[in-house]
Amino acid sequence: MPLPPELDPEAVERWRASSGAVVDLLVQARELGGVSAVRLGPRPTVLVTDPGAVQHVLALHPDRYVKRSHRARLLVGGGVLSATGEPWKRQRRLLQAQFTGAGIRRYEQRIGGAARRAAGHWAECARTGTPTDVGEDMRFFALDTIWRSLTGHPLDETTNRELAAVEAVGAALPATPSASADAAGLRAAVAADLARIDAVAGQAIAAARRGEAGPEGPGLLHVLVDAGRTHPEYTDQLIRDELVTLLAAGHETTAKTLTWLYLLLDRHPEARRWALGAGAAGSPEREKALRALVSETLRLYPAAWLIPRHATEDDTIAGYRVVDGTDIFVCPYLTHRDPALWPEPERFDPERFTAAGEDRRPSRHGAYYPFGTGPRACLGAQFAMREMTVLLEHLLPAFTPSFHTTPASAVFGLTVRPDGPTPATITPTPDGS
Repeated sequence: MPLPPELDPEAVERWRASSGAVVDLLVQARELGGVSAVRLGPRPTVLVTDPGAVQHVLALHPDRYVKRSHRARLLVGGGVLSATGEPWKRQRRLLQAQFTGAGIRRYEQRIGGAARRAAGHWAECARTGTPTDVGEDMRFFALDTIWRSLTGHPLDETTNRELAAVEAVGAALPATPSASADAAGLRAAVAADLARIDAVAGQAIAAARRGEAGPEGPGLLHVLVDAGRTHPEYTDQLIRDELVTLLAAGHETTAKTLTWLYLLLDRHPEARRWALGAGAAGSPEREKALRALVSETLRLYPAAWLIPRHATEDDTIAGYRVVDGTDIFVCPYLTHRDPALWPEPERFDPERFTAAGEDRRPSRHGAYYPFGTGPRACLGAQFAMREMTVLLEHLLPAFTPSFHTTPASAVFGLTVRPDGPTPATITPTPDGS
């Protein structure tokens, strides 16, 4: 069986000489087809964007394509995001029930409280004319939501300031496992930030062990501490790792998605009018339109833009031979922008995700997977969709941010984020126009 077509090594060398982003090289490799090879390091690397191949790797054969050493392990340790094998199965089983539809309803008031707080901040900015940074406001909302859900406490300014270290460490991590990095040097560079994170986590765990709960009641952290009473593997270290995993995965991707959404709405104000005109406040029609806004944003800027895996045996993907030891890069960002799958893929078109837009989105499994797919798909996908929809229910009808400047490009690291701040003036729109 043939090997995947490989990107010309000279193209790789030109890319290295230009100090370009990894995504620039992957875009070139994608031109060779939905399964292609590109040499990034000492091991062979295969890029996967074809929907059938995506399903093969992530959904049908996760035992053959495994996580090896997660890029975020320095930050999240042995948490569910980086765990493998039986430990991962136990950890995911414990958390799964917290993120079902019924589980999320337990946190509905906490999500609403964080959304009302964000709306109050924008109302004050609108009243006084004080500029604000939309990206920072989205980060605060998402962190406030997950902190309430973990501890029962609204996010306070001290904790917010200390947990800014989570994003700082994330930004320092390599974009891909193949990226050359000095592990010891990286750890030293982020040591102070890790110490700040550990201090916050340690205080929260100690409070939960004492049985203390916030004004909103016990939260996910208390579930983890309770597990330690019957499962000895839930040491303080593992509880810390799960806490930091939930903090990192539970706020950064949500914050970036909301920031991208507001940047897109700034360029496409007709999409805002469309969503608000879909139905009355609180109606199912309005909620579906808001979810469509989020879904289309996630198509263009998926929460996990690159999903690395490692082949543990020889296999065939979409007719191409892949050998044991190959690094696999599954890339939602490129699948979601494939013109063979998505008409006008660069166009922001939230109506794709409505019944009326069914012909503008592919029906194939593996064509849309912003939270991954298969057994290791993001645990918090439903939670994230719910909190983003709730926030938009509060903000979208009442306020319009007018950006002073907008980022010129995207940065592709652990997440795909705007390259720069997003300062804006908030204008009230009390009539919902």
